[in-house]
Amino acid sequence: MRQGEISLVGLLALFSLYLMWKSTELPIGYIRGQGPGGGFWPFWLALGMLLSCLASAWNWWRGLSPASRSDEPLMDAFGWRTLLYVGGSVVVFVALISIVSMYGAVAAFLFYYLRFLGRHSWFLTLTISILLPIGLFFFFEAVMLISMPQGMSFTQPFFDLMYDIIY
Repeated sequence: MRQGEISLVGLLALFSLYLMWKSTELPIGYIRGQGPGGGFWPFWLALGMLLSCLASAWNWWRGLSPASRSDEPLMDAFGWRTLLYVGGSVVVFVALISIVSMYGAVAAFLFYYLRFLGRHSWFLTLTISILLPIGLFFFFEAVMLISMPQGMSFTQPFFDLMYDIIY
């Protein structure tokens, strides 16, 4: 566990540095009259992630976290099984985007995660799995004016209805 914690912290810190470097290809500050530059959010979020990594490394070095004091293996059978369930569902989520749209894939992922992994009630599962993708649709399509992938043609009636509400 001890080695796994610092290895992951180091990997995430390197990824943070890469994201910060890459985002400087665009302006990372505030542009008068326009708002934040194109690299603003990626840069500052990556900096926050780097600072979190540094705090985690500091806690690891001081032995403050349970993992930093543990000589146990990184993952037991339950951990590997959970990784398979969650990682597999993320792969299925990405595969579903081009078929049922980004919003349909989010709904399916939330349904699986809440009901089968989280064992939440049907009411909570259905409420969140339906309302959150609809909320995301309005946020991205109406507020941010960013179109997400809309999947195959059979999802078009849903989008027609939603665009009628916006416009």
